Amino acid sequence: MNKESKGTHDYLDDPRNSEVLVYVNGDFVPRQDAKISVFDSGFLLGDGVWEGIRLHNGKLLFLAEHLERLFWGASKIDMDLGKTLGEITDILYDTIIKNEMFDGVHLRLIVSRGIKSTPYQDPSFTISKPSIVVIPEYKLPSPDIQKTGLKLVSVNTIRGSENIQDHRINSLSKFNCIQACIEAKRKGGDEGLMLDPHGYVSTCNSTHFFIVKSGAVWTSTGKYCLGGITRQNVIDICNSNSIPIYEKNFTLSEVYEADEAFVTGTFAGIIPIYEIDDHDINILPSDSVVAILQKYYHDLIESESKA
Repeated sequence: MNKESKGTHDYLDDPRNSEVLVYVNGDFVPRQDAKISVFDSGFLLGDGVWEGIRLHNGKLLFLAEHLERLFWGASKIDMDLGKTLGEITDILYDTIIKNEMFDGVHLRLIVSRGIKSTPYQDPSFTISKPSIVVIPEYKLPSPDIQKTGLKLVSVNTIRGSENIQDHRINSLSKFNCIQACIEAKRKGGDEGLMLDPHGYVSTCNSTHFFIVKSGAVWTSTGKYCLGGITRQNVIDICNSNSIPIYEKNFTLSEVYEADEAFVTGTFAGIIPIYEIDDHDINILPSDSVVAILQKYYHDLIESESKA
């Protein structure tokens, strides 16, 4: 199948974004004026953590899970965020209120280690508190992608073991993912399907990967990928609705024989896959497990926004 290359972050353009105010270290500044120092650890080294969070019907979805991951990731790199969980929560909601936002919004929360005295990696050369930025955008995923799906290609860039770079941490240092993304685009794919150090399927460069075989859902063990919020929600949905779910090792050969496949992410939710390495995959057939999961996930979003 020949389809124009796209991605999980395809979105509907919204002119209101030119007027949004960005939170930068305690100040709200127009988008075009939002700046950070060239000596900031995030700019110099990718030293920090981040979260992408959706605002739906006035509620930041799965906020507790996102902030738990943020603080856990910071602790793993010995970085004190300089704020309590409540203070970070206030910053996020203050940003929403300042911009008079209510729905259809995606926020990027970025926390770097702070300003360096000189461009060097040692954290002891940091001379400021952590830098905190919140970028809010009116951003809805393209509705077409939920139906037409994505094309995946396996890439040579792998997810390494935790003693190389711990991919469970949502780090600002995304070169591994960027490298896989570039490779996937060169090979004509929308995303890159990445293996772990042992040759088993791990994850994609910006989403988590699942297959469906004989009515059961498979995903990786999670050892070599980010602890995805949407990934865990899908696992919980399966467990709550008697859909067999397995976190296990599996190979590309098993992927090619899958009945269905899909990827998950905070922004786009659940997206079906129509092709992997030139192998056609059924997309939303009449007995589709993916379609059922999409419905359950939509219901979860609506329930979460009313909680």
